Amino acid sequence: MSQYFEIHPDNPQPRLIAQAAKLLQQGGVIVYPTDSCYALGCLLDNKQGVERIYRLRQLAKGHHMTLMCADLSAISVYAKVDNRDYRLLKALTPGAYTFILRSTNEVPRRFLHPKRKSIGIRVPDNRIAQALLAELREPMMSTTMLLPGDTFPLNDAYEISETLNDRVDLVIDGGACGLEETSVISMEGQEVEVIREGKGEVSLLQ
Repeated sequence: MSQYFEIHPDNPQPRLIAQAAKLLQQGGVIVYPTDSCYALGCLLDNKQGVERIYRLRQLAKGHHMTLMCADLSAISVYAKVDNRDYRLLKALTPGAYTFILRSTNEVPRRFLHPKRKSIGIRVPDNRIAQALLAELREPMMSTTMLLPGDTFPLNDAYEISETLNDRVDLVIDGGACGLEETSVISMEGQEVEVIREGKGEVSLLQ
């Protein structure tokens, strides 16, 4: 059975955040709340953890996970950001957006789009997720807590824990999250393009 932490959504308990970070550093896979949906996560260099997430979600080969970053400075380590990109990122982060950006050499090749060498990156507007990223001092690979055959992500942490049982190492209960995934914005080319309209407001970008 996976561990189960109830963490306050507005005032995350430092002791529990530290325990969750340590578990991730030891190779764990967790479920945690974001500003859009609950998500699955592990550290960037945790190859086995990523494979566990792929099996759990039955993801097709080539499906790309999102790099969950604490802030703009973390983004710049893993993605190439020009002045236009920086202005837009500054305006929309933190928030329920996933940005498709050209990657730097800091990103392992297995996480990149094979032709475009791009990576999906986001900065969540959620205090638990932010506290966890601050404690880790590094990003997480992440994907929505959406099980095979389901139309919507699972929204109740206790139900997630019961459903997944020992297939993850920790479920963080941070209260109810939404059911709508992030808006996806491509910033690879000359024009900013909305790939998916989700929770993040995109009307001014279209």
